[in-house]
Amino acid sequence: MSLFEKIAIVVVVVALMEFVAWASHKYIMHGWGWGWHRDHHEPHDNVLEKNDLFAIVGATVAISLFTIGYYYSLALWWAAVGVTVYGVIYTFVHDGLVHQRYFRWVPKSGYAKRLVQAHKLHHATVGKEGGVSFGFVVARDPAKLKAELKVQREAGVAVVRDAAI
Repeated sequence: MSLFEKIAIVVVVVALMEFVAWASHKYIMHGWGWGWHRDHHEPHDNVLEKNDLFAIVGATVAISLFTIGYYYSLALWWAAVGVTVYGVIYTFVHDGLVHQRYFRWVPKSGYAKRLVQAHKLHHATVGKEGGVSFGFVVARDPAKLKAELKVQREAGVAVVRDAAI
């Protein structure tokens, strides 16, 4: 396997992981996995959340891919590198930048500010129903997200905190 092929696998898997993360967040975390995810949406002073168990699930997937890839398919091993790289990006962006669990920095402009705004709008709903911005690295225009939340509130799909829109 050439260096180009290895890099291509990693890049493609990192890109695909944003879709996997979006779908997992929307349909698992805000669905049958709400029991683990709920505390992430509620104020608390705990260092850890039940929601952090999802990181263990992701790490288990990556470790499994590394193991299977080592014995059966070098391509799977490099896919595991892509999953791991996405996990590092997710941890830095979501836990670090947005929720400031590891460092304190509030971006004043640019894409980092857009990521923070989009995720704050995700947390604008009360409960698991409705909501916007389920991705972690790709963030839509906050003005469009606010408009979507307003429509969800008016349709009774979501309970939205008044200060959010």
